[in-house]
Amino acid sequence: MKLRSADWFGKQDKMGFVHRSWFRTQGYPDDYFMNRPVIGICNTWSELTPCNAHLREIAEVVKRGILEAGGIPFEFPVTSLGETVMRPTSMLFRNLTSMDVEETIRANPLDGVVLLTGCDKTTPSTIMGACSVDLPTIVVPGGAMLNGRFRGECIGSGTFNWMIKEKQGVEDYTAQDIKEVETGVARSQGHCMTMGTASTMACMSEALGLTLPGAAAIPAVDARKKLLAQLSGRRIVEMVKEDLKLSRILTRNAFENAIVINSAIGGSTNFIIHLLAIAGRIGVPLSLEDFDTIGSSIPLLVNLKPSGKFLMEDFYYAGGLPVVIREMESYLQTDVLTVNGKSLSANCLFSPCYNTDVIATLQKPLQPKAGMVVLKGNLCEQGAVIKPAAASAHLLKHRGRAIVFESIEDYLTRIDDPDLDIDEQCVMVLKGVGPVGYPGMPEVGNMDLPMKLLKKGIKDMVRISDGRMSGTAGGTVILHVSPESSIGGILALVKNDDMIELDVAARKLHLDISDEVLAARKASWQAPLPMATRGYVKFYIDHVQQAHLGADLDILRNGSGSKVIRDLH
Repeated sequence: MKLRSADWFGKQDKMGFVHRSWFRTQGYPDDYFMNRPVIGICNTWSELTPCNAHLREIAEVVKRGILEAGGIPFEFPVTSLGETVMRPTSMLFRNLTSMDVEETIRANPLDGVVLLTGCDKTTPSTIMGACSVDLPTIVVPGGAMLNGRFRGECIGSGTFNWMIKEKQGVEDYTAQDIKEVETGVARSQGHCMTMGTASTMACMSEALGLTLPGAAAIPAVDARKKLLAQLSGRRIVEMVKEDLKLSRILTRNAFENAIVINSAIGGSTNFIIHLLAIAGRIGVPLSLEDFDTIGSSIPLLVNLKPSGKFLMEDFYYAGGLPVVIREMESYLQTDVLTVNGKSLSANCLFSPCYNTDVIATLQKPLQPKAGMVVLKGNLCEQGAVIKPAAASAHLLKHRGRAIVFESIEDYLTRIDDPDLDIDEQCVMVLKGVGPVGYPGMPEVGNMDLPMKLLKKGIKDMVRISDGRMSGTAGGTVILHVSPESSIGGILALVKNDDMIELDVAARKLHLDISDEVLAARKASWQAPLPMATRGYVKFYIDHVQQAHLGADLDILRNGSGSKVIRDLH
């Protein structure tokens, strides 16, 4: 077969000379330019992304596999997205990284790509970018940390974050207690070890068929992570020879499988927004409603925080995602193709479960119906989402008085004011945290409760926003309200003391005011000033789509392919 890279390295003219001669600075021999598959290793390593800080070492292992299989590895960096440090939110830059990945792949002499991922946005952003080029591509997840430890107990990085206010204000944790947790909760390389967004994205990649079997749950520091990385390096060379592109793997059936598996593992609500964006790039029709119709009745099998008890290390020892896939086979399209050239079912044929406390059976699930629910109503005309598995059962049907926060600053200023007129029956409403409004749609939807209610023993309340929620968090939290408040969605018109009705079983989220009052409020509403007037953020605000479409940029949907016609000299 003629390799794509031959257009750079295979020509015996001026440009062939230029391309080869400059690569000679690295000491490469002649056979590097003789029709051997050139593989790009897309590395999201950065010291500013702690979850991915070990990926430089993983890249070297991938290179070994590529060379063994007769390929030529070239590692390249892309914008890395550190969930724990980037302001205002790493989600603002997901689409930027996808552009970086897309254009780097397209512009260079690559025949196939290995995506090294880990932290939340590094997985969807790199897959999105690769989809827009559509070369043979394989994902190597960086892996989760080892279980966090505190005074003999397992604790989850991420999940403890959302308890700190309560621990300090109600349970009297001292500064020394918090420091002890801080030094023991993230005690190895890798991403969050709960079923947060990072773990969810790794499982999504495996469920879509983009990783070798069993890749998602291997801890970052387990030697078997390196084994899988080396085998992935070997496999990508074969994928190039087979012309096994992303578009052959990412079919509609593969996306439906991912929705089923996400429900069965109790995955993050962020899965919805990322899968929608990936589908938009590869050109597969997928709607917000699909996540409800396909996934809402799926049983929960995986007993991991925040919906359960255990952590990713335990999940791996119990057998990992292949066990879930095999157990859920009756719900899946099992003949779909995966990166190793085999079907999804063939990859999971021999996948015994070693701990049914961690991975339940289909006959005895942890919850009978655990998937995401898509709500509709006058408050979310294009949809909103809720994760019932992480919510309080008594709040899934609720009517309460709205307590409105016009911005995140308004919320932070007033939430612990002793005079705030709020009780546990109220519905907390946060505006201005959508894709356009924040900008970037941050993980602030799971608002901390008022301290005065925490001290009364209240653990949960209905909370509504146009933002997102960390995959490590829980509660009766309604997210991704679309259209968002900052572009004139009905959420913008909610006022204090309005009555809001939630009925998850009926898929209903309703603002209980008359159409006439609603129309009058809309007529007097004024759009807020944009949060940026230049640079990428202005570009993002001008082009970002709403949450029900995946919050991708409108100009990036579908792809441009891999062909580059014009040369550089």
